[in-house]
Amino acid sequence: MSTLLWLVIFFGTLGAVSYFRVKLLQSTLAVGAALVIGTFMGVVGQFTWLLFIILALPINLDSIRKPFVSAPLLKLYKKLMPELSRTEQEAIDAGTVWWDGELFSGKPNWQNLHNIPQARLSAEEQAFLDGPVEEVCRMTDEWDVNHKRADLSPEVWQYLRDNKFFAMIIKKKYGGLEFSAYAQSRVLQKLSGTSIVLASTVGVPNSLGPGELLQHYGTPEQQDHYLPRLAKGEEIPCFALTSPEAGSDAGSIPDTGIVCKGTYKGEEVLGMRLTFNKRYITLAPIATVIGLAFKLYDPDGLLSERKELGITCALIPRDTEGLDIGRRHFPLNIPFQNGPIRGQDIFVPLDFIIGGANMAGQGWRMLVECLSVGRCITLPSNSAGGAKTMALASGAYARIRRQFKLPVGKMEGIEEMLARIGGNAYLMDAVTSLSTKAVDLGEKPSVISAICKYHLTEKMRQVMNDAMDIHGGKGIMLGPNNYLGRGYQGAPIAITVEGANILTRNMMIYGQGAMRSHPFVLKEIYAAANPDPEEALDQFDDALFGHIGFTISNFFRSVWFGFTQATLAEAPFNDRTAVYYKAMQRYSTNFALLSDVAMGVLGGELKRRERVSARLGDMLSYLYLGSAVLKRYNDEGRQKSDAPLMHWAMRDTMFRLETAMIELLDNFPSKILGVTLKGLLMPYGRAFMRPSDRLDHRIASILQTPGEARNRLGQGQYLSRDENNLLGDLEQTLEDVLAAEPVYDKICRAAGERFPFTQLDQLADKGLALAVISEQEAELLRRTEAGRLRTINVDDFDPDELVVEKTSPKAKGKSTKAA
Repeated sequence: MSTLLWLVIFFGTLGAVSYFRVKLLQSTLAVGAALVIGTFMGVVGQFTWLLFIILALPINLDSIRKPFVSAPLLKLYKKLMPELSRTEQEAIDAGTVWWDGELFSGKPNWQNLHNIPQARLSAEEQAFLDGPVEEVCRMTDEWDVNHKRADLSPEVWQYLRDNKFFAMIIKKKYGGLEFSAYAQSRVLQKLSGTSIVLASTVGVPNSLGPGELLQHYGTPEQQDHYLPRLAKGEEIPCFALTSPEAGSDAGSIPDTGIVCKGTYKGEEVLGMRLTFNKRYITLAPIATVIGLAFKLYDPDGLLSERKELGITCALIPRDTEGLDIGRRHFPLNIPFQNGPIRGQDIFVPLDFIIGGANMAGQGWRMLVECLSVGRCITLPSNSAGGAKTMALASGAYARIRRQFKLPVGKMEGIEEMLARIGGNAYLMDAVTSLSTKAVDLGEKPSVISAICKYHLTEKMRQVMNDAMDIHGGKGIMLGPNNYLGRGYQGAPIAITVEGANILTRNMMIYGQGAMRSHPFVLKEIYAAANPDPEEALDQFDDALFGHIGFTISNFFRSVWFGFTQATLAEAPFNDRTAVYYKAMQRYSTNFALLSDVAMGVLGGELKRRERVSARLGDMLSYLYLGSAVLKRYNDEGRQKSDAPLMHWAMRDTMFRLETAMIELLDNFPSKILGVTLKGLLMPYGRAFMRPSDRLDHRIASILQTPGEARNRLGQGQYLSRDENNLLGDLEQTLEDVLAAEPVYDKICRAAGERFPFTQLDQLADKGLALAVISEQEAELLRRTEAGRLRTINVDDFDPDELVVEKTSPKAKGKSTKAA
């Protein structure tokens, strides 16, 4: 009995110092105290004390630990860990660690999350949204853009230039708007709810491109020349990175530049001879200045002793002799300007390099730094904007459209889809708000930007699929009155660009996160790469034993959370959100532990075990998405009417997080270790199930009924009741249908008959004849019937209308082949 009691004391002590992450010396003293108690109880003898001394002295005394423990381990570490490539090193160095670091810590500080200021618009930014953005939405005719012109109208193009839509990121001193990242996100959300072509056209110049690169790296002469012209819309930029042989693997681009002397404008200058073949370049067909990425070589040593200088970025004017530009791609019938750019032995001066000759070979670092910001904004915002608009449109349509004598939105199958749309729209808007605020705080969150790009574009695809299923034939039949079809067609575009989602999930999120966000891994890597042996040992020793303590702590915390279901974990609020904070604390700890176990078991092989990496990345991602939802709910005043949306988003996120963890453990490289960890970390199985049918019903009701929660969900979208705004008309018809139903009921009661909710104009005449409604109520029924028919009817055409032009030899496509 004494032995059992002492074992409880010993492991309780060990667990406590590990749980609370007590420092090494204090932990050693605490364990020693437990041994003293065991000695007095007669269960601890000399052998146990000897073993304790053998272990305790080396790890607490630098003079023993460093030469006899850390030094051999450092030598082994260098042998086992693969050397980072230059592009990998630059990618890791480019970003910053933000809330993702808290999630990787295994002990996120929720107060830090809620202390992040809420993202808000300035008065100037709000005026831009209410004025120019509203107006350009009003000017844009989707059918004209997509079917007739295959482009924005000249009037829209000029309006975008005149109102500096391409200059949201450019500083005011150069004539730009200098908007916050959050404001850019709101602009793109509103535009994307109106037109994919419009949003893409505005988004690209404000993301990764010449404007962003010039502001950060350009020479003063380049900045003074180009930035005012970009701000005024006198120059239209594009950026050419992707090649036929290098898509997602952008670091392997085959396009080359050779440093040499040549003639430019009649003078002999030092320059570069460029050969390149680019494709999928947005705005290329109309761009006047091209940002170009290529690998620069200096075989004659004209710039440096290095022959291979590396990836370089330069600005090439459109009128450069030999530049092949102007042809267009046709991406999934969404005609935003996109096309190839080619060049063979084009000579340009060295000062065309962004930042001048000193920035030769620095292009990859420039790109990944800017991409870590741009990926937080453009595609996530376009996705969130589309989801918000579709949430309102699908809810309105489901309430207006009737089958089997009731609104289709009351059918449980439709409710399930409406709930997914609404819950995801709420989450997506939360993520864009939090992530763009990080950018506005000066962060370059490379890991978070990858999370945003992957998960929000995937959720957008789910939203569009569900919206199409709800709308049925209304969504399928393209025409001037279809507000859904083009968005559905274009969904895969966002999935593919800026790093294909397969790559982003399987390699980027966790691949960067494991090194960048882990509290010790990057320190170990840098220590191993340090050429100074003494400094390297000191750094490695600190990182290694910090890492060991971190792993031990996370093990005991994970086991404790598993068997207690995290019921005793801390939460900043004592309400129905507490279960989510506690669960995320638990799974943050599990994630940190499983990361270390995976790295320990697989070592450098983890880079090639993509499905292990993907599932760990999923866990990190869902922890971040859940954090964004909880912050949004708190920032917006913890509104009771928003609670169903918050609960749906959190339950779906927690279910998916648990699924990722279960699949990771079920498929762990070491089967025995996977089974053991699953038993310790999830002894009772799942803690969360999918959102319930009841919760789905509540969200479906929110989407079909105008109110505060629905208004907040669609806040900022183009819903004005303008004549040609299909979505504004849909909103008006929804309000009219809800207002007309009591009038309809009144007529049915008076007539003693239940009429179909159709031909409401004729029903109005019947009501007047029965003297049970007023002329005002009759007019409401007539207006409702007209709106109802506009909502459910689809377009049809004379066959000749669908033929834009006859095919000519010039119009035939030409393949973009590898050089």
